Amino acid sequence: MKEITIQNYTISPNHPPFIVAEMSGNHNQSLDRALAIVSAAAQAGVQGLKLQTYTADTMTLDITEREFFIDDPNSLWYGNSLYNLYQKAYTPWEWHEPIFNKCQELGIVGFSTPFDETAVDFLESLNVPCYKIASFENTDLPLIKKVASTKKPMIISTGMATVAELAETVTNTREAGCEDLILLKCTSTYPASPENTNILTIPHLKDLFNVQVGLSDHTMGIGVSVASVALGATFIEKHFTLDRADGGVDSAFSMETEEMRQLVTETNRAWQSLGKINYGVTSAEKKSLIYRRSLYISEDLKIGDILTEKNLRRIRPGNGLPPKYYELLLGKIVKQDIRKGTPMSWDLVL
Repeated sequence: MKEITIQNYTISPNHPPFIVAEMSGNHNQSLDRALAIVSAAAQAGVQGLKLQTYTADTMTLDITEREFFIDDPNSLWYGNSLYNLYQKAYTPWEWHEPIFNKCQELGIVGFSTPFDETAVDFLESLNVPCYKIASFENTDLPLIKKVASTKKPMIISTGMATVAELAETVTNTREAGCEDLILLKCTSTYPASPENTNILTIPHLKDLFNVQVGLSDHTMGIGVSVASVALGATFIEKHFTLDRADGGVDSAFSMETEEMRQLVTETNRAWQSLGKINYGVTSAEKKSLIYRRSLYISEDLKIGDILTEKNLRRIRPGNGLPPKYYELLLGKIVKQDIRKGTPMSWDLVL
Protein backbone atom coordinates (compact mmCIF):
# COMPACT_ATOMS: atom_id res chain seq x y z
CA MET A 1 0.00 0.00 0.00
CA LYS A 2 1.44 3.35 -1.08
CA GLU A 3 2.63 5.68 1.68
CA ILE A 4 1.24 9.22 1.62
CA THR A 5 3.26 12.15 2.90
CA ILE A 6 1.57 15.32 4.14
CA GLN A 7 4.07 17.89 5.32
CA ASN A 8 6.28 16.08 7.84
CA TYR A 9 3.88 13.18 8.43
CA THR A 10 3.77 9.82 6.67
CA ILE A 11 0.43 8.05 6.50
CA SER A 12 0.63 4.30 6.03
CA PRO A 13 -0.10 1.01 7.82
CA ASN A 14 3.54 1.14 8.97
CA HIS A 15 2.97 4.34 10.96
CA PRO A 16 0.64 5.26 13.83
CA PRO A 17 -2.77 6.47 12.63
CA PHE A 18 -2.98 10.09 11.56
CA ILE A 19 -5.49 11.77 13.92
CA VAL A 20 -7.40 14.87 12.83
CA ALA A 21 -9.41 17.24 15.01
CA GLU A 22 -12.33 18.66 13.02
CA MET A 23 -13.13 22.19 14.21
CA SER A 24 -16.23 22.64 12.05
CA GLY A 25 -18.36 25.43 13.54
CA ASN A 26 -17.29 24.87 17.13
CA HIS A 27 -15.44 28.20 17.13
CA ASN A 28 -18.87 29.77 17.79
CA GLN A 29 -17.92 32.73 15.59
CA SER A 30 -14.91 33.71 17.72
CA LEU A 31 -11.43 33.76 16.18
CA ASP A 32 -9.90 33.68 19.67
CA ARG A 33 -11.84 30.50 20.40
CA ALA A 34 -10.80 29.03 17.05
CA LEU A 35 -7.13 29.62 17.86
CA ALA A 36 -7.65 28.16 21.33
CA ILE A 37 -9.13 25.05 19.70
CA VAL A 38 -5.99 24.72 17.56
CA SER A 39 -3.80 24.95 20.67
CA ALA A 40 -5.88 22.43 22.58
CA ALA A 41 -5.84 20.00 19.64
CA ALA A 42 -2.06 20.23 19.40
CA GLN A 43 -1.75 19.67 23.16
CA ALA A 44 -3.92 16.57 22.79
CA GLY A 45 -1.39 15.15 20.35
CA VAL A 46 -3.28 15.20 17.04
CA GLN A 47 -1.41 15.40 13.76
CA GLY A 48 -3.95 17.51 11.89
CA LEU A 49 -6.69 20.11 12.32
CA LYS A 50 -9.41 20.58 9.72
CA LEU A 51 -11.69 23.47 8.86
CA GLN A 52 -14.66 23.72 6.51
CA THR A 53 -14.52 26.36 3.80
CA TYR A 54 -17.86 27.68 2.57
CA THR A 55 -20.37 30.46 2.96
CA ALA A 56 -24.10 30.12 3.34
CA ASP A 57 -24.49 31.31 -0.24
CA THR A 58 -22.11 28.65 -1.63
CA MET A 59 -23.99 25.94 0.25
CA THR A 60 -27.69 26.61 -0.35
CA LEU A 61 -30.43 29.13 -1.11
CA ASP A 62 -31.81 31.67 1.35
CA ILE A 63 -35.23 30.04 1.66
CA THR A 64 -36.87 29.34 5.03
CA GLU A 65 -39.51 26.80 4.01
CA ARG A 66 -39.99 23.41 2.39
CA GLU A 67 -36.89 21.26 2.08
CA PHE A 68 -34.73 24.26 2.96
CA PHE A 69 -36.02 24.16 6.56
CA ILE A 70 -35.01 21.49 9.11
CA ASP A 71 -38.28 20.31 10.63
CA ASP A 72 -37.09 16.94 12.00
CA PRO A 73 -37.41 17.21 15.81
CA ASN A 74 -34.73 14.53 16.19
CA SER A 75 -32.15 16.64 14.40
CA LEU A 76 -29.52 18.57 16.34
CA TRP A 77 -30.33 21.48 14.04
CA TYR A 78 -34.15 21.39 14.29
CA GLY A 79 -35.81 24.74 13.71
CA ASN A 80 -33.13 26.21 11.47
CA SER A 81 -33.21 26.88 7.79
CA LEU A 82 -30.22 25.46 5.98
CA TYR A 83 -29.10 28.98 5.13
CA ASN A 84 -29.24 30.19 8.74
CA LEU A 85 -27.46 27.04 9.95
CA TYR A 86 -24.56 27.59 7.57
CA GLN A 87 -24.40 31.27 8.52
CA LYS A 88 -23.92 30.19 12.15
CA ALA A 89 -21.44 27.45 11.37
CA TYR A 90 -19.18 28.82 8.66
CA THR A 91 -15.59 29.79 9.32
CA PRO A 92 -14.94 33.32 8.01
CA TRP A 93 -12.47 33.04 5.16
CA GLU A 94 -10.23 35.76 6.62
CA TRP A 95 -9.72 33.49 9.66
CA HIS A 96 -8.20 30.67 7.64
CA GLU A 97 -4.72 32.14 7.33
CA PRO A 98 -4.23 32.90 11.05
CA ILE A 99 -5.64 29.47 11.94
CA PHE A 100 -3.33 27.70 9.48
CA ASN A 101 -0.39 29.79 10.72
CA LYS A 102 -1.19 28.66 14.27
CA CYS A 103 -1.23 25.06 13.10
CA GLN A 104 2.16 25.47 11.47
CA GLU A 105 3.55 27.13 14.59
CA LEU A 106 2.40 24.16 16.69
CA GLY A 107 3.62 21.51 14.26
CA ILE A 108 0.29 20.12 13.07
CA VAL A 109 -1.20 20.00 9.58
CA GLY A 110 -3.88 22.60 8.91
CA PHE A 111 -6.22 21.89 6.00
CA SER A 112 -9.87 22.15 5.04
CA THR A 113 -12.92 20.79 3.29
CA PRO A 114 -13.93 23.00 0.34
CA PHE A 115 -17.59 22.93 -0.66
CA ASP A 116 -17.36 24.62 -4.06
CA GLU A 117 -14.81 25.70 -6.63
CA THR A 118 -14.34 29.19 -5.16
CA ALA A 119 -13.31 27.58 -1.87
CA VAL A 120 -10.72 25.48 -3.72
CA ASP A 121 -9.25 28.57 -5.38
CA PHE A 122 -9.14 30.34 -2.03
CA LEU A 123 -7.46 27.41 -0.27
CA GLU A 124 -4.96 27.12 -3.09
CA SER A 125 -4.01 30.76 -2.46
CA LEU A 126 -3.11 29.66 1.08
CA ASN A 127 -1.18 26.64 -0.24
CA VAL A 128 -2.97 24.03 1.85
CA PRO A 129 -1.15 20.67 1.81
CA CYS A 130 -4.19 18.44 1.22
CA TYR A 131 -7.97 18.44 0.84
CA LYS A 132 -10.91 16.67 2.45
CA ILE A 133 -14.18 15.97 0.62
CA ALA A 134 -17.22 15.62 2.87
CA SER A 135 -19.66 12.74 2.55
CA PHE A 136 -22.45 14.97 1.27
CA GLU A 137 -20.17 16.13 -1.56
CA ASN A 138 -18.71 12.74 -2.53
CA THR A 139 -20.93 12.61 -5.62
CA ASP A 140 -20.16 16.20 -6.69
CA LEU A 141 -17.85 15.15 -9.50
CA PRO A 142 -17.12 18.67 -10.82
CA LEU A 143 -15.91 19.70 -7.35
CA ILE A 144 -13.94 16.49 -6.96
CA LYS A 145 -12.22 16.95 -10.32
CA LYS A 146 -11.37 20.54 -9.43
CA VAL A 147 -9.73 19.44 -6.17
CA ALA A 148 -7.98 16.49 -7.82
CA SER A 149 -6.49 18.80 -10.42
CA THR A 150 -4.37 20.39 -7.67
CA LYS A 151 -2.58 17.01 -7.49
CA LYS A 152 -2.51 17.24 -3.71
CA PRO A 153 -3.49 14.36 -1.40
CA MET A 154 -7.26 13.94 -1.06
CA ILE A 155 -9.26 12.41 1.77
CA ILE A 156 -12.83 11.52 0.78
CA SER A 157 -15.56 10.48 3.21
CA THR A 158 -17.77 7.72 1.86
CA GLY A 159 -20.97 8.31 3.86
CA MET A 160 -24.13 7.21 2.02
CA ALA A 161 -22.25 6.39 -1.20
CA THR A 162 -22.93 3.15 -3.02
CA VAL A 163 -20.08 1.09 -4.46
CA ALA A 164 -21.03 2.33 -7.93
CA GLU A 165 -20.93 5.95 -6.77
CA LEU A 166 -17.59 5.44 -5.06
CA ALA A 167 -16.20 3.82 -8.20
CA GLU A 168 -17.19 6.93 -10.17
CA THR A 169 -15.66 9.18 -7.53
CA VAL A 170 -12.38 7.27 -7.34
CA THR A 171 -12.09 7.03 -11.12
CA ASN A 172 -12.69 10.76 -11.59
CA THR A 173 -10.28 11.58 -8.77
CA ARG A 174 -7.49 9.57 -10.35
CA GLU A 175 -8.17 10.70 -13.91
CA ALA A 176 -8.10 14.35 -12.82
CA GLY A 177 -4.59 13.98 -11.41
CA CYS A 178 -4.79 12.90 -7.77
CA GLU A 179 -2.39 10.05 -6.99
CA ASP A 180 -2.62 10.15 -3.18
CA LEU A 181 -6.11 9.18 -2.07
CA ILE A 182 -7.54 8.07 1.28
CA LEU A 183 -11.15 6.96 1.67
CA LEU A 184 -12.87 7.32 5.04
CA LYS A 185 -15.60 5.00 6.24
CA CYS A 186 -18.30 7.32 7.50
CA THR A 187 -21.85 7.13 8.80
CA SER A 188 -23.63 10.40 8.02
CA THR A 189 -25.71 10.73 11.16
CA TYR A 190 -24.95 13.16 13.97
CA PRO A 191 -24.15 11.58 16.32
CA ALA A 192 -23.71 8.12 14.82
CA SER A 193 -24.33 4.95 16.77
CA PRO A 194 -21.75 2.15 16.93
CA GLU A 195 -24.41 -0.23 15.60
CA ASN A 196 -24.65 1.79 12.38
CA THR A 197 -20.94 2.32 11.86
CA ASN A 198 -20.11 -0.98 10.10
CA ILE A 199 -16.34 -0.67 10.30
CA LEU A 200 -15.90 -4.12 8.77
CA THR A 201 -16.28 -2.11 5.57
CA ILE A 202 -12.76 -0.68 6.10
CA PRO A 203 -10.73 -3.67 4.82
CA HIS A 204 -13.27 -4.20 2.05
CA LEU A 205 -12.86 -0.59 0.85
CA LYS A 206 -9.09 -0.99 1.00
CA ASP A 207 -9.16 -4.09 -1.19
CA LEU A 208 -11.84 -2.77 -3.53
CA PHE A 209 -10.08 0.45 -4.48
CA ASN A 210 -6.45 -0.30 -3.53
CA VAL A 211 -6.25 2.78 -1.31
CA GLN A 212 -5.57 3.55 2.30
CA VAL A 213 -8.76 3.72 4.35
CA GLY A 214 -9.60 5.53 7.55
CA LEU A 215 -12.61 6.57 9.60
CA SER A 216 -14.62 9.74 9.93
CA ASP A 217 -16.11 8.96 13.32
CA HIS A 218 -19.28 10.66 14.56
CA THR A 219 -19.86 8.27 17.46
CA MET A 220 -19.42 9.26 21.07
CA GLY A 221 -16.32 8.01 22.87
CA ILE A 222 -13.21 6.41 21.40
CA GLY A 223 -14.13 2.72 21.15
CA VAL A 224 -15.11 2.73 17.48
CA SER A 225 -11.98 4.62 16.44
CA VAL A 226 -9.71 2.29 18.41
CA ALA A 227 -11.41 -0.75 16.87
CA SER A 228 -10.99 0.71 13.38
CA VAL A 229 -7.21 0.62 13.76
CA ALA A 230 -7.35 -3.16 14.14
CA LEU A 231 -9.15 -3.26 10.79
CA GLY A 232 -6.51 -1.19 9.04
CA ALA A 233 -7.58 2.44 9.51
CA THR A 234 -4.62 4.76 8.96
CA PHE A 235 -6.47 8.10 9.27
CA ILE A 236 -9.08 9.02 11.90
CA GLU A 237 -11.12 12.21 12.06
CA LYS A 238 -13.20 13.34 15.04
CA HIS A 239 -15.04 16.59 15.71
CA PHE A 240 -13.38 18.62 18.44
CA THR A 241 -14.36 21.40 20.83
CA LEU A 242 -13.02 23.01 23.97
CA ASP A 243 -16.12 22.22 26.04
CA ARG A 244 -19.39 20.65 24.91
CA ALA A 245 -21.20 22.73 27.50
CA ASP A 246 -20.28 25.86 25.55
CA GLY A 247 -22.62 24.80 22.76
CA GLY A 248 -22.06 25.10 19.04
CA VAL A 249 -23.46 23.52 15.92
CA ASP A 250 -21.48 20.29 16.32
CA SER A 251 -20.59 20.38 19.99
CA ALA A 252 -22.98 17.61 21.02
CA PHE A 253 -20.92 14.94 19.24
CA SER A 254 -17.49 16.58 19.54
CA MET A 255 -14.61 15.46 21.71
CA GLU A 256 -13.03 17.57 24.43
CA THR A 257 -9.28 17.89 24.98
CA GLU A 258 -8.76 15.03 27.44
CA GLU A 259 -10.95 12.72 25.34
CA MET A 260 -8.93 13.57 22.24
CA ARG A 261 -5.71 12.90 24.15
CA GLN A 262 -7.07 9.48 25.10
CA LEU A 263 -8.01 8.84 21.47
CA VAL A 264 -4.47 9.63 20.33
CA THR A 265 -2.97 7.43 23.04
CA GLU A 266 -5.26 4.45 22.60
CA THR A 267 -5.24 4.39 18.78
CA ASN A 268 -1.46 4.46 18.94
CA ARG A 269 -1.52 1.54 21.38
CA ALA A 270 -3.92 -0.32 19.10
CA TRP A 271 -1.57 0.23 16.16
CA GLN A 272 1.45 -0.91 18.19
CA SER A 273 -0.40 -4.08 19.17
CA LEU A 274 -1.00 -5.17 15.56
CA GLY A 275 2.58 -6.33 15.03
CA LYS A 276 2.73 -9.36 12.75
CA ILE A 277 1.39 -12.90 12.69
CA ASN A 278 3.37 -14.64 15.41
CA TYR A 279 3.33 -17.91 17.34
CA GLY A 280 5.75 -19.23 19.91
CA VAL A 281 8.04 -17.33 22.24
CA THR A 282 8.81 -13.71 21.46
CA SER A 283 12.10 -12.24 22.58
CA ALA A 284 10.20 -10.32 25.28
CA GLU A 285 8.68 -13.57 26.59
CA LYS A 286 11.89 -15.61 26.94
CA LYS A 287 12.30 -14.72 30.60
CA SER A 288 8.74 -15.90 31.25
CA LEU A 289 9.41 -19.47 30.12
CA ILE A 290 10.62 -20.25 33.64
CA TYR A 291 7.04 -19.83 34.88
CA ARG A 292 5.60 -22.56 32.72
CA ARG A 293 4.63 -25.79 34.46
CA SER A 294 7.01 -28.72 34.30
CA LEU A 295 7.65 -32.01 36.08
CA TYR A 296 9.35 -31.94 39.51
CA ILE A 297 10.16 -34.52 42.16
CA SER A 298 7.92 -33.54 45.09
CA GLU A 299 9.28 -35.93 47.80
CA ASP A 300 12.73 -37.22 48.76
CA LEU A 301 13.29 -40.51 46.88
CA LYS A 302 15.69 -43.43 47.31
CA ILE A 303 17.20 -45.49 44.53
CA GLY A 304 14.63 -48.05 43.38
CA ASP A 305 11.56 -46.00 44.36
CA ILE A 306 8.70 -45.82 41.85
CA LEU A 307 7.35 -42.54 40.48
CA THR A 308 3.76 -41.95 41.54
CA GLU A 309 1.19 -39.15 41.43
CA LYS A 310 2.33 -38.26 44.95
CA ASN A 311 6.05 -37.87 44.33
CA LEU A 312 5.97 -36.52 40.76
CA ARG A 313 4.03 -33.31 40.18
CA ARG A 314 3.31 -30.83 37.43
CA ILE A 315 4.25 -27.47 38.98
CA ARG A 316 6.00 -24.20 38.34
CA PRO A 317 8.81 -23.34 37.53
CA GLY A 318 9.60 -24.72 34.10
CA ASN A 319 13.01 -26.34 34.49
CA GLY A 320 11.81 -29.94 34.39
CA LEU A 321 10.51 -32.11 31.58
CA PRO A 322 7.28 -30.86 29.93
CA PRO A 323 3.98 -32.04 31.48
CA LYS A 324 3.20 -34.08 28.36
CA TYR A 325 5.55 -36.82 29.69
CA TYR A 326 3.72 -37.14 33.02
CA GLU A 327 1.71 -40.28 32.23
CA LEU A 328 4.72 -41.91 30.57
CA LEU A 329 6.91 -41.39 33.66
CA LEU A 330 4.43 -42.69 36.24
CA GLY A 331 5.53 -46.17 37.30
CA LYS A 332 9.15 -45.66 36.24
CA ILE A 333 11.92 -46.64 38.71
CA VAL A 334 14.41 -44.00 39.83
CA LYS A 335 18.05 -45.02 39.58
CA GLN A 336 19.49 -42.77 42.28
CA ASP A 337 18.59 -40.88 45.44
CA ILE A 338 16.73 -37.66 44.54
CA ARG A 339 16.00 -34.63 46.68
CA LYS A 340 12.58 -33.06 46.83
CA GLY A 341 12.45 -30.10 44.42
CA THR A 342 14.65 -31.68 41.74
CA PRO A 343 13.49 -30.94 38.18
CA MET A 344 12.59 -34.17 36.41
CA SER A 345 14.94 -35.35 33.66
CA TRP A 346 15.34 -38.60 31.74
CA ASP A 347 18.65 -39.50 33.42
CA LEU A 348 16.87 -39.95 36.76
CA VAL A 349 14.96 -43.10 35.71
CA LEU A 350 15.77 -46.54 34.35
